[in-house]
Amino acid sequence: MKYLSILSITIFATLFSCANQNKKETINTHTMQTNDTTKLDTAIFGAGCFWCVETIFQRLQGVEKVSSGYSGGTVQNPSYEEVCNGTTGHAEVTQVLYNPAQISFEELCQVFFSIHNPTQLNRQGHDMGTQYRSAIFYMNDEQKKTAESVKRELDSSKIFDDKVVTEITHFQSFYPAEDYHQNYFNLNKNKNPYCQAVIIPKLEKFLKTYKGKMKAE
Repeated sequence: MKYLSILSITIFATLFSCANQNKKETINTHTMQTNDTTKLDTAIFGAGCFWCVETIFQRLQGVEKVSSGYSGGTVQNPSYEEVCNGTTGHAEVTQVLYNPAQISFEELCQVFFSIHNPTQLNRQGHDMGTQYRSAIFYMNDEQKKTAESVKRELDSSKIFDDKVVTEITHFQSFYPAEDYHQNYFNLNKNKNPYCQAVIIPKLEKFLKTYKGKMKAE
């Protein structure tokens, strides 16, 4: 299995962080039926700020919908402020609805590991806190085995000097983030300095690496 080196980003000011920037009901859907009877599967990934992760997964072929939200905590319907305070135990995550006939869960895991540093505990860049931890919330035993296999092979490949600390945990619940977090980059790329300093450089490098896997513009 071939793994891609982590995308490196130079951030010019520590104030550019996701945290410096009305809850719906929890969603526990594992599969979703589209109008053309295509069955979609669900994957839940935490890889730092969900604005970044959402932006990249939205552009992958086979991905039908991406939503930002919170998983892995103990409080129902947490607010963004509560999650940022670190009092709920949740991670910022993206819920990815994908067509397994076009892209596999293993491929999604490979993308996940390539877009952040999975050896950092409770931080990504200047975004620090347990809400930014690296995590995969698996839906079933098959996803668990796949995630553990990809993680294990990544460790054995010695791409990183440090051990991969990604949490692989059984999915319990997903709480959609507030509306203003959804589709964030597409709506705010020319407004928020975080988009300019962090998301755009990461996206540009990702698009070059995965050019053949991207949706047509």
